[in-house]
Amino acid sequence: MDSIFIKGGRRMEGVLDISSAKNSLLPLLAASIMCDGYVQIKKCTRYTDVNIMLQILDDLGCKVEANDDEVQIDCTSIHNYYIKEEYSRKVRSSIFMLGSLLTKFKRAKVAYPGGCNIGSRPIDLHLKGLRALNVKIEEKHGYIYCDGSNMRSSIIHLDFPSVGATENVMMASVLLKGTTMICNCACEPEIEDLQDFLNSMGAKVAGAGTSTIIIEGVASLHSTSYTPYPDRIITGTYMIACAMTKGNIRLNGVVPEHNFALIGKLKQAGCRIRIGTNWLEIMSNKQLKSIPKIETQTYPGFPTDLQNQILVLQTISRGVSVVTENLFETRFKIVNELVKMGADVTIHDKSAIVRGVPQLYGATVTASDLRGGAGLVIAGLVAKDYTTINDVEHIDRGYKAIEEDLCRLNVDIKRIHNNL
Repeated sequence: MDSIFIKGGRRMEGVLDISSAKNSLLPLLAASIMCDGYVQIKKCTRYTDVNIMLQILDDLGCKVEANDDEVQIDCTSIHNYYIKEEYSRKVRSSIFMLGSLLTKFKRAKVAYPGGCNIGSRPIDLHLKGLRALNVKIEEKHGYIYCDGSNMRSSIIHLDFPSVGATENVMMASVLLKGTTMICNCACEPEIEDLQDFLNSMGAKVAGAGTSTIIIEGVASLHSTSYTPYPDRIITGTYMIACAMTKGNIRLNGVVPEHNFALIGKLKQAGCRIRIGTNWLEIMSNKQLKSIPKIETQTYPGFPTDLQNQILVLQTISRGVSVVTENLFETRFKIVNELVKMGADVTIHDKSAIVRGVPQLYGATVTASDLRGGAGLVIAGLVAKDYTTINDVEHIDRGYKAIEEDLCRLNVDIKRIHNNL
């Protein structure tokens, strides 16, 4: 397992292009199998989660040609509706395949999904949504068996605006005769991205970005070429890192409004931010103030995927901050590692009370999940002396070579390959 080695103390500066969103690419790849022809996805960043999804598509029978910039998928040879446990346990997005496999084959067999251990992430909302489309589902021996031979359009109300459940029901509905309405659905930008991708193949989906999505069934989906949205979480991570280091950076190829919740918090802390149509600049040259209250919410609220990173920012900000995690119950694993670096953080129920300290100190720490690992990286940027972060394969799930991006922004960072 590789490690990342950082010498703290450098001010971030420079310009960086932001890559495509991991949380868009995964459902887009899942949806691609519903096409009767070929799919080209441009700017298909090869995060490790994306590589696993491409392996799943290959195992299903698709012909996949991939390079660093794009992926070509020949969907005409797909013949398998079974996703093996060896893939499902590695990546949670394998569960997205339920909806697309049902559309393609009217049946599916998928092992229970894995991914980061950040708390309970039940799939009951996915299954309830599919059952509302008259899918028969059995759960046994660690697998989910779906029979969609009598699927029909319906009105579906999600008990919680789950991103994954919304995406699964969208994919399962596009070829059903009649109209399907999904109420109380997720509003995240990645939902809009999936809608646009499906519509580029001939689907008729409307309403993504609001709490109600309406899908008019079509007979088939055709070939397409598509470019996904930029990654708002990578964008946010680097904005927070810049604030940590009192830096000045410009991020290109972004959608600024996707990060308005974060921008508001960073301005509250004392950062200066300029935005354009597809770029933003962040400047921070003074001691930042603690943000008294931060609560994670579904979009457009503050994203849970940036909670660890902004918590790290609070550790060196002046004052006291209360960071509340409303979506995942074990997303404070980073705290024990930050305490090793000199942070003053106390956990109480679902909140972290963070008292800013003058200085963090380098230490050897371990990434236990994707976003926590990213948080430890940005902590290392300001820590005195050297920080070593182990188990960085978690970070690679959602940041392609994070050390290369940060090197371009004047950070003293390198990856160490630990050969067994």
